[in-house]
Amino acid sequence: MRKLYIKQKVFSLSGKFKVTDNEQQDVYYIEGSFLQIPKTFTIMDPARKEIALITKKVFSLMPKFFVEVEGREALTIKKEFTLFKARYTIDAEGVEVSGNWWDMNFEVLQQGKVVGSVSKQWLTWGDTYEINVIDEEMEHLLIALVVAIDCVKASEAAAAAAT
Repeated sequence: MRKLYIKQKVFSLSGKFKVTDNEQQDVYYIEGSFLQIPKTFTIMDPARKEIALITKKVFSLMPKFFVEVEGREALTIKKEFTLFKARYTIDAEGVEVSGNWWDMNFEVLQQGKVVGSVSKQWLTWGDTYEINVIDEEMEHLLIALVVAIDCVKASEAAAAAAT
């Protein structure tokens, strides 16, 4: 099992952060677009080759985020119409998210088998997420999923602050 950590900088306007391993070595780089429409986040390997792309759909009645991993659409996160509390669904082919993903404490299953888990680390400067990768073939999807959920949460917070 491999442990990875995503630590966001608190005051980063461009949305640049890293994914590190147990020894604090950089494993992946994440860069968000700044003042660009549509808003995107690119996840790159150490050679700066794109491994995943998260895009927020611009013209949609309800917010929707598309996640591509290694050039293929892997999952979609979309907001459902509700009157009181925001509710989102994650549509991913062959993958299920179990647990409280809104609070970043969940497991990812493929065909009923746990392939990874995510938990938010508390009492840290900025948001820090721990990713336990059980199936190494799912590592890129797990990282993309965490970044996408964080994008959804940031978008929801920005919308709430604007009203």
